[in-house]
Amino acid sequence: MTDYRAPVNDALFTLRQVGMLDELTKTQRFAHVDEETAASVLEEYGRFMQEVFGPTNAVGDRVGLQWSPEGVHVPDELTRAYAKFVEAGWQGLNAEEAYGGAGFPEAVFVLGAEFMISANGALSMCPGLTTGAIECLQEWGSEEQKEVYLRKLVTGEWTGTMNLTEPQAGSDVGLATTKAVPQDDGTYRISGTKIYISFGEHDMAENIVHLVLARTPDAPPGTKGISLFIVPKFLVDEDGSLGERNDVKCVSIEHKMGIHASPTCVLSYGDDGGAVGFLVGEEGQGMRAMFTMMNSARIAVGVQGVGLSEVAYQQAWQYAQDRRQGREIGGESKEPAPIVVHPDVRRMLLYMRSHVEAMRALAVYNAAALDLSRALDGEDGERWREIAELLTPVTKAWCTDVGCEVTSTAIQIYGGMGYIEESGVAQYFRDARIAPIYEGTNGIQAMDLVGRKLPMRMGGVVTDFIAEMRRVDARLEAAGDDFTTIRTNLAAALDALEEATGWIMTNGLADPKEALAGATAYLAMFGQATGGWLLARLALGAHEELAAGSDRTDFLESKVVSARFYADHYLPRVAGLLGSVRAGAGDLYALDVAGLASS
Repeated sequence: MTDYRAPVNDALFTLRQVGMLDELTKTQRFAHVDEETAASVLEEYGRFMQEVFGPTNAVGDRVGLQWSPEGVHVPDELTRAYAKFVEAGWQGLNAEEAYGGAGFPEAVFVLGAEFMISANGALSMCPGLTTGAIECLQEWGSEEQKEVYLRKLVTGEWTGTMNLTEPQAGSDVGLATTKAVPQDDGTYRISGTKIYISFGEHDMAENIVHLVLARTPDAPPGTKGISLFIVPKFLVDEDGSLGERNDVKCVSIEHKMGIHASPTCVLSYGDDGGAVGFLVGEEGQGMRAMFTMMNSARIAVGVQGVGLSEVAYQQAWQYAQDRRQGREIGGESKEPAPIVVHPDVRRMLLYMRSHVEAMRALAVYNAAALDLSRALDGEDGERWREIAELLTPVTKAWCTDVGCEVTSTAIQIYGGMGYIEESGVAQYFRDARIAPIYEGTNGIQAMDLVGRKLPMRMGGVVTDFIAEMRRVDARLEAAGDDFTTIRTNLAAALDALEEATGWIMTNGLADPKEALAGATAYLAMFGQATGGWLLARLALGAHEELAAGSDRTDFLESKVVSARFYADHYLPRVAGLLGSVRAGAGDLYALDVAGLASS
């Protein structure tokens, strides 16, 4: 297999064209991050990931994890790689400077996250979850909690988890029954079972800080009765040293389709009297605290689709040059040709390439919107908050759905060898398949988009965003003939998206089932159209750099080709989904449950 190479040039180009780095650096929050600094950081981060994390990927997939009653053993190669990650100080890249972080924008951070996921998707889960814990405690932790836990999480010396899911409470977190009983000393005793806890137990760090949703006595039912607690694996003494083991045990790990080096744990709290927990915020604020980090977490899962697609593309591109099958159509040689010359292989490679670029641009734009919402005050900050809210379910769901398709296409390019595990490319598909499921299934993201995000400001947010996408039309017209089909097909896609939006908002008001029945198709429309808009912006940026005399001719011209291919082949599909959106719920309920059975 070809070694992974971090696409630093693509990342920096995307950051410059759609990541709004110039706007970010004008704010007080991100004034210390200019383009040169961001470039140097991403170059070094990419080098680290390809040299340190990358070589451990196949080992982790092949060897997996060892569970025992004492804990979970991670392959030594991954433990050493993680230790180097901590030593290099990468965990705190986007954490607040006040607690030891570097304070970089999310728009830069997601590009680094892409490199890490490409290098080793399973191992990336550990720093990813720690990032979520950091964000939560930055916003909701007390000063004492920040000093005790946050600083160690920012360095990566301790890792973090999110404990939401229970056997009876998956997507419906309000069904959680884990108990938190208050004690006279201000602590709580936590008891219950949590499942699907990624990196809930491992031996790569000296302590694990669990963030656990639990219900206090007499708490109201549903999500209003849920509170959030810090439950460390080891209690911390007053001098900051680790004390006794807390009453939390990993009773098993799951045997999964992919991400074999990421321990997915069943954690049991309180088998010996109750785990010691510390309330974060106030009682009943658990879901509010979790939602503080939800946008970032869902964007991060979307980036998993980007990262795994990028590395799968790199492997498929190299294989297409090495594998010889058939003669070139119209060629003179009678010898077998590399399959990269065949039209359908070219189609698959351009599909992969253009969609990776579109997904990357969407994740970066969404992250930059989140950055600006935090860095700007008043109406400006509110406008970007709305955009970040609108796009987050699209980034999470569309990028992970497409990620599964792109990694599957890589297997197709390999042919029979792609179905053989020794080729290595199948791992990317197996690893990618979980991303549409966790952090809110993609069906739930679609429901969130049509049920919560479209009604924002009485539909004004989505209307304004579609209008913003239309504003690129004048630049496309001025750019000349190479941009004609991009302009035409993007305009048609936005027309279809606008029509679908109006239908959902009108019919959803009358009957929510009508809107929800077409929600997944609508989200696909939204993602495909937004991806086309962002690719158009990348292509225009490349066109302008070429006109200014840039010598990066091949690189910049490739951006125009990607956007044009996407516009020609995939933007027309946006209108094709309009019928699915408008079909309504009638057929979904035309059969009773028994009628759905096969006969």
